[in-house]
Amino acid sequence: MDLGKSPEPARGEGCLVVAIRVPVRIVVLVLVLVLVLVLVVPVRMVGDALVAGGRFLNDAVFRPVGRALLWAGRAVFVWPFVGLWRHVLVPLGRVLGWLGKVLVVLPAVALYRHVLTPLGRAAVWTYARVLTPLGHACAAAGAAVRAGLALLARHLVVLPSAWTYRWILTPLGHAGVWCGKGLLWGVTAIATVIGAGLYWTARVLLVLPALAVRRWVLVPAGRVLGVVVREIGAALGHAWRVAGYVSLAVGRFLGTLLRWTFVEPARWVYRGVLTPVGHAVRAAVLRPAAEAGRRAGRATRQALASARVTARQVRADIRRVLVGGPGTPAPNGDQGEEPVREVRRVSEGRNLLTKG
Repeated sequence: MDLGKSPEPARGEGCLVVAIRVPVRIVVLVLVLVLVLVLVVPVRMVGDALVAGGRFLNDAVFRPVGRALLWAGRAVFVWPFVGLWRHVLVPLGRVLGWLGKVLVVLPAVALYRHVLTPLGRAAVWTYARVLTPLGHACAAAGAAVRAGLALLARHLVVLPSAWTYRWILTPLGHAGVWCGKGLLWGVTAIATVIGAGLYWTARVLLVLPALAVRRWVLVPAGRVLGVVVREIGAALGHAWRVAGYVSLAVGRFLGTLLRWTFVEPARWVYRGVLTPVGHAVRAAVLRPAAEAGRRAGRATRQALASARVTARQVRADIRRVLVGGPGTPAPNGDQGEEPVREVRRVSEGRNLLTKG
């Protein structure tokens, strides 16, 4: 709305419309300010809050719930029907198809081939050799009878009817048509005169006053109302846009306030307090505990390895005591040297123990 424009009359607008426009714009400007402060800004802020809440609910609640419901629907409805179709209905359909072929199709083919085909051939022979000659004879007799009946009908019905139509009914019809045309012309003339009188009466009493009221009352009032409604609509549009700017500013203010009230202190606590405490705990407690655990694991593994070696030696000694281990004499024949023990595998020892 520009109040500085010169009040020049636009095309199709009269001086009354131009004179009303400036006061209307002033009143509408005041109403816009009142609406922005009282009604539009809270409505716009509530609307923006609802939109943000709806987006959050859509991202955090509705989409996961929808995906869960979709998976549950597939698990409850789709997959059982797929399994039923694949593992029950398809094999059952194949069995029923085989049964239908064996019980219905093959007997029907045999019936058609060995019963119906011979019967059809017999019927064709009967039609060609018996019924066709009989039909030809009946057709010849019917043609003779029809010709006789046509001759009788021509001389007894057609010729008298034609004479009656030409010399009696036609003159009577012409006379009736001429009388009807005269009567129709008279009725048409009377109706034309009455219609012209009613037309001019309605035009003078109804149409001309209605045109005058439309031209001199309704059109100016409509233009004035159009200007008022247009200005009010433009004012509401400006109010809605101004409320959007106000709502955006309030939202940014609240976001900044939330950031400096909660986010930045939490970040400072995390960086300045929790991170050094975590590093100290990791250096003083977790790393020594992990090193002690690794040392205990290495000691345990070494103890288990030594226990396995001791167990193998004990098994070898028991096997040597029970079975005996042949010694290998030295090549130079010296009896003072100990014989070399032959190393045997566990499987060979088991085979020796199980022999005999």
